[in-house]
Amino acid sequence: MKRFNTKTIIHIMGILLLFNGSAMGVVTMVSYFFNDGALRGLLLSTIITLATSLTFLLTTKSYPKVIRKREGYIVVVLGWLIMVVFGTLPYLLTSAIADITNAFFETMSGFTTTGATILNDIEGLPKSIILWRSITHWMGGMGIIVLAIAILPLLGIGGMQLFTAEAPGLGGDKLHPRISDTAKRLWLIYVGLTLLESLLLLLAGMSLFDAVNHAMSTMASGGFSTKNASLAHWNSNPFIQYIIILFMFLAGTNFVLIYFCLKGKFKKLFFDNEFRWYFTFVVSFALICSITLFFSVDLPQITGNHPQVFGKFESSIRHSIFQVVAVITTTGFVTSDFTAWTPFITMLFFGIMFLGGSSGSTSGGMKVLRHLIMIKNGFLEFKRVLHPNAILSLRFNNVTLEDSVVYKVLAFFILYMITFIIGAGVLSLFGLDFISAIGGSVSSLSNVGPALGSIGPSHNFFELPLGAKWWCSFLMIVGRLELFTILILFTPSFWRDH
Repeated sequence: MKRFNTKTIIHIMGILLLFNGSAMGVVTMVSYFFNDGALRGLLLSTIITLATSLTFLLTTKSYPKVIRKREGYIVVVLGWLIMVVFGTLPYLLTSAIADITNAFFETMSGFTTTGATILNDIEGLPKSIILWRSITHWMGGMGIIVLAIAILPLLGIGGMQLFTAEAPGLGGDKLHPRISDTAKRLWLIYVGLTLLESLLLLLAGMSLFDAVNHAMSTMASGGFSTKNASLAHWNSNPFIQYIIILFMFLAGTNFVLIYFCLKGKFKKLFFDNEFRWYFTFVVSFALICSITLFFSVDLPQITGNHPQVFGKFESSIRHSIFQVVAVITTTGFVTSDFTAWTPFITMLFFGIMFLGGSSGSTSGGMKVLRHLIMIKNGFLEFKRVLHPNAILSLRFNNVTLEDSVVYKVLAFFILYMITFIIGAGVLSLFGLDFISAIGGSVSSLSNVGPALGSIGPSHNFFELPLGAKWWCSFLMIVGRLELFTILILFTPSFWRDH
């Protein structure tokens, strides 16, 4: 059995709980400000979490500052789990969510930025609890391990092991030789875009509370809203929805490219194959959806003091773009029940639930980059059949990819589809019909949020059996950590000495 640096692992758990407890402290102050009745439960949650954190930190003051590769995987998985477990306390101790299964599901959905919910009356919750839901999104969006590396560079050379085990994408692009500096730059962009979106939403007509919550959910590609109807609550204010479309799109863009754009290096954005195809997919699917809606569906139109341009044509375009971007980026906000539009559109959205945004973004799914590599490799195989003796290599962004990268992408795709099929099969064992089972599986695994059938956009996950909720929670964290990080722990070789 492989021996691990237990003290190091416990110490990092203490650091993560320190972040969690500090966030609870902020929410506690909000509860005091609004006098929303949740103060006692939130204060107790904060005390328990910070006390546990300090106990972990004080008992492991002299810990080895080295993280080996295997320990990196254990730290990331345990880190996410411990954040989720303690993240249930604000729900349980305020009685906002009474039982552990629903509280765990809601918290896991929050931290993994899935956005699926079991809550039937969000607007009836204390404002502090609504804020806590959004904060779990925001912390999980960029990644809690990346947050640890950015703020407390105490992990030494082990930081890279944690970053690559958690960061989305194929390898975790670095902006700086020091991984802690890369993490800081990513978080600065993340914070800056969140503040900018909050300001724009405020100017567009949202309250400050709604603006901040939706900005955090948007940039995390999460989907938790402050309203029961999600963004459909603002169907009479298209400017709010257009702002959120823009920032959902940015959240689904590689943050490294956003960083280069902020430095004035726009060529890196325009010449990046993944971004060009990400943009093309959004435009193409939105156009297909818009045409179908215009001729087949009567959508609610904006009337009153708004100009006539806000008619069926505008409504079709806006709802189409919004829902396509929301599903591709796995944000999961809804302005309408897209599964009630037409069967063709339902199938379209089911397909793009697998797509995902760009690598290095906060979105879930397989990511556009992996799809492109598989497609390019498929066409390359045709050439190899015609020219068996030719030496052909796969190039992406004018760089030749090693065979190991292509194999890893193919293995990821196969494992992803197997996990999806098993996920749907297990949900069917819990009594879900075929459409709901496949929708719930892909939605949880891709961290989309709204699914199909009985758990579609006009419903939620409350009625699922208890076992199905735990299974969906498992699929959420498997998808958020991109399969290998979780599933490798179930292989005998991981625990074997070499």
